[in-house]
This record gives sequence, C-alpha cells and structure tokens, in this order.
Amino acid sequence: MVIKGYARRLPIDDDINTDYIISGRYKFQTEDISQMARHIFEDLDPHFYEKVKEGDIIVAGKNFGCGSSREQAPRALKAAGISCVVAKSFARIFYRNSFNIGLPLIEVDTDIIEDGEPLEVDLDKGVITLLKKGEQISFNPIPQFMQKLLQDGGLVPHLLKYKGFAMEE
Repeated sequence: MVIKGYARRLPIDDDINTDYIISGRYKFQTEDISQMARHIFEDLDPHFYEKVKEGDIIVAGKNFGCGSSREQAPRALKAAGISCVVAKSFARIFYRNSFNIGLPLIEVDTDIIEDGEPLEVDLDKGVITLLKKGEQISFNPIPQFMQKLLQDGGLVPHLLKYKGFAMEE
C-alpha cells in the first residue's frame, strides 16, 4: 500500500494532544465528524483546515495524540482528508484508535521532512520517500494484517465485511 501526499507540519512538533487535534468544545457541540473536521488544529493554526488538501500527511514530533482517549481526534483527521500521520512517537491509545478507524500512523524520525514536501509512504517496504529531495527514511513496515484493516476502512468495517477477522483472501 502506497500513500502519496504533501507534508503538513504544525507550529509545534512535540506533545500534540487530542485537544489540539480537535478541541473539546467541538466534541460536545456536534456528533457530525465532518463538522468537527473543519476545526482540526484550530488552536494551533486558525486557518489549518483551509490549507489542508485531500491526501495530506501530518508530520510531527514525539508523543502525537497524547491526552484524552476520545476517538473523535483520529476520526476528525481522517474526515479532513488526512491520509496518514508520520511522527517520532504516538500515544498508545491514539495509535490504537487510529488503526481502528483506518488511519495509518508511521513512527519514524521526522526531522528532515519539511512542510509542503511531497511524500510517498510505502507501507509494504517501510520507506518514506521525500520526492523533492530524493531522500528516503526507513521505518518498520506495517504488517499485512494491519494493512488489511486499513484497506477495509478500519476494524468495524473489516469485521462487518468478513463476519469476523479475515487476514487472507
């Protein structure tokens, strides 16, 4: 599975909590995830949603997704068109929630990735290619069974599709 998109960095790199992703004030105003998506990272950059394009890749530092365990944070990112999040590390519950809803996360050193850089993320090979620079960054490939969950749109759609777990076709 290959993901292509442009890197989107935030004004801060580390400890991006779930309230930065989608502020709690919106989590209780609406259940409409597309409405929530319009407010991603609003407290860090009030115009972030206007800049993001379908397929963009969030690039961050350490401990991305820390804070509350609400699933709205990864769901809002996905609804905003984010195709993948690349960071040095993730909060464990955010990591689990993201794969459960079909949003791939990659743990890798992100220091050389610049905002706006076109990226290609190969989940099979475990390689991020910085297309403008021609450089590559290696990461542990995403296991095939997790890629299958991603392709099916997450855990629940996968379970509904196969009436349980189906890791091979």
